[in-house]
Amino acid sequence: MFPIRDVNPTRITPYITVGWIVLNVAVFFFWQPSADDTAEGTNFLYEHAAVACELTTGEPISAEEVRQDVCVDGGDPVFPDKNVWIAAVVSMFLHGGLFHLLGNMWFLWIFGNNVEEAYGTFGFLALYTVAGLAATFAFVFVNPNATVPLVGASGAIAGVLGAYAVLFPRHRVLSLVFVLFVPVPALFFLGVWFFMQFAISDATTAWEAHVAGFVVGVLVTLPLRNRLLGRVHALHATTRYRF
Repeated sequence: MFPIRDVNPTRITPYITVGWIVLNVAVFFFWQPSADDTAEGTNFLYEHAAVACELTTGEPISAEEVRQDVCVDGGDPVFPDKNVWIAAVVSMFLHGGLFHLLGNMWFLWIFGNNVEEAYGTFGFLALYTVAGLAATFAFVFVNPNATVPLVGASGAIAGVLGAYAVLFPRHRVLSLVFVLFVPVPALFFLGVWFFMQFAISDATTAWEAHVAGFVVGVLVTLPLRNRLLGRVHALHATTRYRF
């Protein structure tokens, strides 16, 4: 299933959702090297993206660790001035390719505006950031010796999906299923998405980060559900639809 749109109009202008999308697109096209330059692109990711080995040891990765594809003692850092903790944040704005970027931004566009409306500006910023960081460190916990750069907004967006599942489980998501457009409940669509992460666990996708981000979104939103929905209902009672 692929989401086309959700049947869940909002009455706000989703500035944060749009802002995240613009920032991710700008980083991809104006900061990251072209995907055609493999060597430069790889070096860029090792210099700026989160690496599980670095977050485990607290030190930049060495050339020997890159060659052996595992954390080892000793060796000179490839990028000695790299701040490995800042890289954990920067990674949320880097992507492995155009389709990776487009897929993430499409999901954020469909589900982000409703969650932003419920959480408000600062609450949504906090949810997105916390889910993204939790996703990164969950991947590190499961793969402490991994030396491949971890990139993408997927973990943070998974947190948004988890929040949406709690807040709007019965709202419909118009989905492309083979050649048909089928409206399905959001809880069903997002449940399938969640369990599909385990199905791709042997692929190159950082499925652990997706699962952790989603779970964080659910756990953070559950105790706040009534308050957040009250905010949504109040907005809908006083303003007109925008998105």
